[in-house]
Amino acid sequence: MRRKLLLLLLATAVWLPMIHLAFRPGDPRELAPDLAARLRELALRDEGPERVLLRRNNPEWDLMARTFSVLSFANLALKEPERKAEHLAVIDTLLSRTLRDERLADDVFLLPYVHRAPFHDVRGRSLFIDGELALMLAARQLVEPRADLAPLLRERIDTVTGQLERAPVLAAESYPDEGWTFCNTVALAALRLSDTADGRDHSELRRRWLESAREHLMDARTGLLVSSFTFHGTTRDGPEGSTLWLAAHMLQVVDPDFAQDQYQRARRELMGELFGFAWAAEWPESSSRYEDIDSGPTIPWVHANAGSSGLALVGAAAFDDESLLEGLVTSLRFAAFPVTDDTGLRFAAGNPLADAVLLYSLVEGPLWQRALEPRAKEAHR
Repeated sequence: MRRKLLLLLLATAVWLPMIHLAFRPGDPRELAPDLAARLRELALRDEGPERVLLRRNNPEWDLMARTFSVLSFANLALKEPERKAEHLAVIDTLLSRTLRDERLADDVFLLPYVHRAPFHDVRGRSLFIDGELALMLAARQLVEPRADLAPLLRERIDTVTGQLERAPVLAAESYPDEGWTFCNTVALAALRLSDTADGRDHSELRRRWLESAREHLMDARTGLLVSSFTFHGTTRDGPEGSTLWLAAHMLQVVDPDFAQDQYQRARRELMGELFGFAWAAEWPESSSRYEDIDSGPTIPWVHANAGSSGLALVGAAAFDDESLLEGLVTSLRFAAFPVTDDTGLRFAAGNPLADAVLLYSLVEGPLWQRALEPRAKEAHR
């Protein structure tokens, strides 16, 4: 019996370090075409059970899935100019639908607690919605300008600018007395993309936001941005992976050095890697932990968190951390049950938002490069 147990332990010791080989992709980016096919089919369908379920679980996820899809197909349009019209059709469909849905109900993408109290800001608007729509519009205009969208983008950017400027620490609300670094950095990226598209200059506001964030929105122990705060800048929730990975990427078009620093700090605090697999925690070791609808479940002992691990894909890709990207995709293929059918690729353990985040991580790059080109507007007219 002891000999059998010893052999079992020996076999396990040999097998565990090798299991990742069955799930490791040759090149993670080879998954992109099948993911894009599936998300294109979902986008061009006006409604469907996946979107209904997504909205029922969390209406924010519905808007975020559209945003990541628009950003993905904007990158694909720049990467594959011979298919630009096909990719732009997806973007235009999603933009039209999102603007329509917002007109029908301005709280359609918000959780019910938006009605618990009035916003502190006099306009009473959510930066979550305005920032994401501004980023979608700016991405569309950077790929190929549409005259009818130009005034819509300028109006949305002016709304975002007003929200930021009126906030005491330049960090605006997404819900009453509740601001999120996630949403604020999306808004800052939208300002940067929009400036490249229409020739305006919000660099001074972006500079002042970062200066204020360093003073008011930093965790003293880790040097990481906190995830949420009150209207007056008091921390509500400390650093969270599901915020930090995306925030660092958004800040690449605002302050690349600060963005790199945030990514490296988050990597040290949150990443786990073993036997070819990789995962991300939601909170630093020293932080109090609780699960919410955004972070998703956490696996005990290793602290692998669904929301943080998913958005870590964006961080790894954006900061050229290829070994980490490979480890994260290996974990995804092992644990998230990939399904390929005649519509393309999806992951059964996730949802359309998770698939859109993955696609974005595999195609990101060209859009941010264009945003940083000083003469990008003239170059693509």
